[in-house]
This record gives sequence, C-alpha cells and structure tokens, in this order.
Amino acid sequence: MSKKQKKEVESINDGSRAINKIKISDILIMLILVILCLTCILPFIHLAAKSLSADSYVIAKKVFFWPKGFTFTAYKAVFEDGRLVYSFGYSVIMTAIFTLLGMIVCTCAAYPLSRRRLKGRNWLSFLLMVPMYFSAGLIPSYVLMNDLGLIDTMWALILPLIFSPYNMLIMKSFFQSSIPDTLEEAAFLDGATNFQTLFKVVLPLSKSIIATLCLFYAVGRWNAYADAKYYIRMEQKLKPIQLLLSEMVATASEAANSAFEAVVNIATPEVLQAAAIMFVTLPIICIYPFVQKYFVKGVMIGAVKG
Repeated sequence: MSKKQKKEVESINDGSRAINKIKISDILIMLILVILCLTCILPFIHLAAKSLSADSYVIAKKVFFWPKGFTFTAYKAVFEDGRLVYSFGYSVIMTAIFTLLGMIVCTCAAYPLSRRRLKGRNWLSFLLMVPMYFSAGLIPSYVLMNDLGLIDTMWALILPLIFSPYNMLIMKSFFQSSIPDTLEEAAFLDGATNFQTLFKVVLPLSKSIIATLCLFYAVGRWNAYADAKYYIRMEQKLKPIQLLLSEMVATASEAANSAFEAVVNIATPEVLQAAAIMFVTLPIICIYPFVQKYFVKGVMIGAVKG
C-alpha cells in the first residue's frame, strides 16, 4: 500500500475526511436549525428585556433584546399583588398530586398488560387505547363533571386526565423490551407475589421510564389551562397559574382586570404582563436542561411500540 493510500485510510479512520466534506445541504440544514432556534430564543429574550425595563422605554417601543432603564418594579408588583404567587403555589401542589396519581394509574395499567400470562390482554389494551383516538366531546364531559359534583373543585383538573393512553403505551413497551419474563419467574420461585415483584424487581429497574413519564405528566399539567377555563367558574382561588396568565395576556387593558387593579399604578400593563409570563415560565426553564435527557429517552422508548 502506498503512502498516499495509507494517509487516506488514516483520515477516514479519524473522521477528518468526513469533516472536510461539508456539503451545501449540510450548511442549509444548519442554517435552518439556527433559524428555528432563534425563533424560540429571541421572543423569550425580548420578553425578559421588557420585564426588566422602565415603563417609558417599553411604551416608546425602544426595548428589543436588552433592558433599558433596568428595574425590578414589575416583579415587585407581581409579588405584592399576591394572587399570582398564591396561584403559583397552588399549581405546584396540584401538579404534584396529578403526577403522583397519574403514575400510579399508568403503572397499574401498563405492568399487567405487558405480561404474557394475562389472558385477554390484547383486548384490554385495545379498550384502553380507544380514548386516545375518540372522546365524547366537551359538552358531555362538562355534564359528567357537573353530575359528579366536580365543578369548581381541584379534582376536576386532576381525575379526568390521570390516565394517559399514550403514556401507558410507552411504559408497556418499556416493560416488554427491558424486563424479561425470567426475572419474574425467579421472583415467583422465591415466593414473591405480584405486588412484591412489581415493587422490588420491576420498578427499581424502570427508573428511567418513571422519570420520563413523571416529566411528561408534570409539564403537561403545568402548561394546561383549557380545562380550568371550563370547569373552574366561581372559585377564583382554584384557578391555576396558566389560566391567570392567559387572562392577563388576553386582557386589553390591565385596569379592566379587577384582579390587578392594586398594581396597575406601579407598572404598565405591557411590562406587568411580561413580568408575569417570566415568573411562570422560569421554573420550567430552570428545570428543563437538567431533565432533557429523560425527554429524549422517552421519545426513543415510544418509537418502538409492542
């Protein structure tokens, strides 16, 4: 083999040849990805700059991606009003309860359906997957919630959504692909019951899927507000933070919203809205980078369904 051929083989092995051959299509893909990233990042930066800027600069439309007249007046107004702070704490508690109950229901459905010894599991799986494609609609759901006495209660936002067919399917696929039957057989030979096998064998080996689905449940509940708009009518203290935020953004003038009359003289509506949005969004933004790997793994798990 000549020296030239040896150099080509070495360049292929260390990947330098692949790096040197950047095509136009690669550049276009990178540009598209950069543009897509900017469409997500720039609005958030603009909102953060507005929330930290003086009212006069915001009203004059002089704030873009850097705050002018740096001030925390809007954030101070949000905390002094107290309603958003109370709703934030209430939403955290509701999200925690929703996630816990959702994981219990999801696990209780996915584990038996993933085991071959369960007779009729295919039919049961089919019945549990029907709500994923068909629903009764908004009016029948509201009538049902009203007949059950759940209107204007926290449970109207928790109980209808704790069973997720999609999450159940992901967990079922994980159990089938990652938990072999031989492990259960060994546990049964040692005298373990079904519950002991689940809690002492299956769940300790399923921490990744549990973390993934907990994040799916928590983020889904935290961002939802449409059901609260339908089911929470009279009890203002039961409105989650996202619904209050939606009402603030939808309100043309902050003075028209009686819930924030106390702080309208402290900050302009536009600056106050920006501060409220940042107040609600920051917790998810701070947590998300640390749990991104679980989201990616959850998508990969859900790519293969059995």
